[in-house]
Amino acid sequence: MRLPRLGAVLGAAIVVGGLARQRIARFEVAEASMAPTLEPGDWIVATRMRRPHRGDVVVYPLGDIDLVKRVIGLPGQVISIAGGQVHIDGETLAEPWADGPTFPDGEWSLAGDEVFCLGDGRGRSSGDSRHVGPVVVGLIRWRVRAVYWPRLRLL
Repeated sequence: MRLPRLGAVLGAAIVVGGLARQRIARFEVAEASMAPTLEPGDWIVATRMRRPHRGDVVVYPLGDIDLVKRVIGLPGQVISIAGGQVHIDGETLAEPWADGPTFPDGEWSLAGDEVFCLGDGRGRSSGDSRHVGPVVVGLIRWRVRAVYWPRLRLL
């Protein structure tokens, strides 16, 4: 009688674990582009992305690597960078997360299915929307929720 019950528990655990793997992912931060929010060597946990919001830290693919960046501009907005500051539809964006001024100057008009993503460490960030252009919302699959190693921090 115990053996069938153990089998049922193990089977349920496998099903639940499989479902969780579809909704939760973990990543290791490899570069300093998100410092000071995320540092190289941090391990982060992320959940499935539904709809991006300004300020979300997200994970999306660029070629065969995953990038971790912050959503700055939302679909349909005009993003401009001038004098080291980010402007959205002409209004200066308050960015408590940004480490340093934002360069180079430029302007991007987002389509209805695009967001603009930047690293928090503006002078160290590569592969963000300043360099590779806006990100199609459908490519963003994960929203970072917490750092779980080496020190637990919620985002």
